[in-house]
Amino acid sequence: MRHSIVLSALIAIGLVFQASAATHVPPGNRNEAQPPIPRGSAVRTNANKTTYDRKFEKVRTLLETDRRLQQKIKSTAKAYGVDPIHIVGAIVGEHTYNVDAYDHLQTYYVKAVSYLKSSFTFSHNGELVHDFISRPEFSACEDLNGSYAVWSCREQVWNQKFRGKSVGGTGYPDERFSAVFFQPFYAGQTFGIGQLNPLTALQLTDTVNKVSGYPKLSHTDPQGVYKAIMDPDVSLAYVAATLKHAIQAYRRIAGFDISSNPGVTATLYNLGDPEMRARKLASENAERKRRGEPQKLPEENYYGWLVNDRMDELQQLVARF
Repeated sequence: MRHSIVLSALIAIGLVFQASAATHVPPGNRNEAQPPIPRGSAVRTNANKTTYDRKFEKVRTLLETDRRLQQKIKSTAKAYGVDPIHIVGAIVGEHTYNVDAYDHLQTYYVKAVSYLKSSFTFSHNGELVHDFISRPEFSACEDLNGSYAVWSCREQVWNQKFRGKSVGGTGYPDERFSAVFFQPFYAGQTFGIGQLNPLTALQLTDTVNKVSGYPKLSHTDPQGVYKAIMDPDVSLAYVAATLKHAIQAYRRIAGFDISSNPGVTATLYNLGDPEMRARKLASENAERKRRGEPQKLPEENYYGWLVNDRMDELQQLVARF
């Protein structure tokens, strides 16, 4: 059992599957019409008495007028080896379909500092996540190297052993690991210019530490995690790292170069778990090849569709950075 969990975790980070020469995914949408927008997004938008178009215009105005933010996006993109359009696409998608952007970048800094003064824990029903992951079910994860491997393994153990199940007389919700333990205010909560969730930040903290030099985050310091995902300087590094990771995963696992399609990278940013999605696509294409059918290209969801649909406008914006 220990060996199988370690092997599964290695697969999850793309060390087992190796793709051959990557197929270039061209710009643009594969779907003619926008895929359905989740009901939750519509409810949030209606509750705030606004529209998707208004939210898009608000975040575009922030990106268009804040020179400081433009320079931060440009320099961060260079550090992580991604085109700035991918970062812009992720930000635009999040603030169009999740929450409104703030009018000024400085507001994000103020919010970041406020979390240092807040009292909250990463826990579920009084059990700290630190104690939870110390259970024997998670022991194999400790053999792995790197924050992404370790936290991806822990997330997989949650899905296999605890999610929606009763263990030792305790019932656990049929919800994502991040929603149960890492969002103490309400499930689905994300923050900052990149609308990151804390588990994503914990997964990529080694990468951000290595590239940007920011201190590593710890699940035992939830205030520090929330400050990082609210602070635009740090948060943008995590946005870039997330996008870069998705691009690398699709090349390595599924054999696709998605670096020219910001709608696809935005989709993966929105959905998360690019390794799982790359493996699923690789498996589907292996079956299609067996049947003599053409391979299926990565597709955008409603969020990525908007990014590709507004690409000319967003490219003109980035050109002025």
